Amino acid sequence: MKTAKGFTLIELMVVLTILALLLSIVVPDYVGRVHRAEEAVLKENLVLMRDALDKHYADAGRYPATLEELVSKRYLRAIPPDPVTGSAATWVPVPPADVKRGGVWDVKSGAKGYERW
Repeated sequence: MKTAKGFTLIELMVVLTILALLLSIVVPDYVGRVHRAEEAVLKENLVLMRDALDKHYADAGRYPATLEELVSKRYLRAIPPDPVTGSAATWVPVPPADVKRGGVWDVKSGAKGYERW
């Protein structure tokens, strides 16, 4: 008699069930960690740009007209990308209360759910 090589259907179902169980435990934790990492990078980028805005104001006596002015005057090497949207073009500049003081007093994220940052 020859014995059949391979796995039975029951054995395959047990292995797939175990894999599904392990993935259901790991994937939500991974997604949560990615979200927290994006928030940490967003906070750091905002601190960096706000510090550059303050330094520009201290040096020039006014805020820059645009974020690109921070790069051209070498307060920043480049405008950092928003980690949530993945683009440097989605930052929302906030003008100062007095328009004579410049164009960008603060900067916020343009991503949905992060408007308060």
